[in-house]
Amino acid sequence: MNTPRVSATRIEAVLFDLDDTLWAIEPVLVRAEGLLYEWLRQHAPKLAAAHTVASLRERRLALMQTDPVYRIDLWQLRHDALVAAFTEYGEDIGLVGEAMALFSEARSTVSLFDDVEPALQRLKTQLALGSVSNGFADLERIGLADHFGVSIAAHRFGRAKPDAAIFHAACAALDVAPAAAVYVGDDLQLDVQGAQQAGLRAVWMNRFDRPLPEGIVPDAVCRDLHELQAWLNTQAA
Repeated sequence: MNTPRVSATRIEAVLFDLDDTLWAIEPVLVRAEGLLYEWLRQHAPKLAAAHTVASLRERRLALMQTDPVYRIDLWQLRHDALVAAFTEYGEDIGLVGEAMALFSEARSTVSLFDDVEPALQRLKTQLALGSVSNGFADLERIGLADHFGVSIAAHRFGRAKPDAAIFHAACAALDVAPAAAVYVGDDLQLDVQGAQQAGLRAVWMNRFDRPLPEGIVPDAVCRDLHELQAWLNTQAA
């Protein structure tokens, strides 16, 4: 954990990113996309024969460039990419809903980092907690929903990080001023700079020992939620 910066404003709330902050996202996506591809081999064989998991990802990335809404609504991006691929290869578009349900369930089958549950249990007795995410994980299925007083997902809200509006909406829902809130996330641009520009303090959750580039100054750098709690205690002192 880096040397803490102390602010005069008392912290009343902590908002969390999800992917790579509370769980590792890469193994989740690898598994989910693998399961979806196996499903496609059974139910959309012409499409599966023409593509790999990697080439389907390339199609999604290309589609993302065509409409700014896809940068906000990643569920819609995946759905529309499947509809386009099913149409191109003459597959049954009526099966896209089933494909998305399978992927969404796998997307919300995660392994929490070991520190997450005990730390959230402690923190929620002291501070208001919330989550703000650009992804579409199902916190009810994951079992974390009860820890948070508010959970805002970009695809439902209509704005995505680093837009200040999504941070401000979470603060308003918890009835705290942005200056009294801390955002915790792994992405230096979306999470740290986005939150700071919205008037919150920002903690960089650096679970994978990445170097901190010049020009970005988080309020703290933590490797897990235990270090986060220790930093929060210094702010309350």
